[in-house]
Amino acid sequence: MFVAMPLFSIQAVPARIRLLLSLAITFAIMPVLPPFQAIEVFSYEGMIVSVAQIFIGLSIGFIVQMVFSIVLFAGESIAASMGLGFAAMVDPQSGQQAPVIGQLYTITSTLLFLSLNGHLLLIQMLMDSFTSLPIGISGLVKTDIWTIITWSGRMFSGGLLLAMPIIISLLLVNISFGVAARAAPQLNIFSVGFPITLILGMILIWLTLPDALNQFTGILTGSYDLIGQLLRL
Repeated sequence: MFVAMPLFSIQAVPARIRLLLSLAITFAIMPVLPPFQAIEVFSYEGMIVSVAQIFIGLSIGFIVQMVFSIVLFAGESIAASMGLGFAAMVDPQSGQQAPVIGQLYTITSTLLFLSLNGHLLLIQMLMDSFTSLPIGISGLVKTDIWTIITWSGRMFSGGLLLAMPIIISLLLVNISFGVAARAAPQLNIFSVGFPITLILGMILIWLTLPDALNQFTGILTGSYDLIGQLLRL
């Protein structure tokens, strides 16, 4: 789970830290785990069970990671509308170049994720899953995999939902610039339009950020509901 979940999976967090956190949580929850059938680790059954358990942890982290991809996608769409698509910096989550507006949304949503104790809730759900989904060969089934694939479509719909108010507003402004340039060709409207679009975009981000964070909270809640459904909680 620590390999795939946000914040802990970034390149800035060394693999040694993730390993130590995983071991610490393992030793912390071992005394409260329900009894289960002993399985020989270095056997065929042990390998199947290990792969099934690893897949469960990766699925949990991957679902929450998709929520942050929604925020990054919304930021990239807004940056392209503002004309800031060329202003990029290294994304700490993936290590790739990403627009600065996407970084603003990602950092803000990460702080909200931590303030809501989202990481602690994931650990709690992971601990409860040993009771609802006991250790064994039968882990996530094909229906669960298709549920995750279906839910991944929210990456695009949720990103557009977050970015649509700003995109539509900037589109109307650009249309008005186009009409003005057509009516008065001697005026260099677009040289003036870029700073206006940039300033207006920043104002719109400031005005719509509370609503965007509320929508992010709703999407994050939906991801936790999906994790609870997969873990039979």
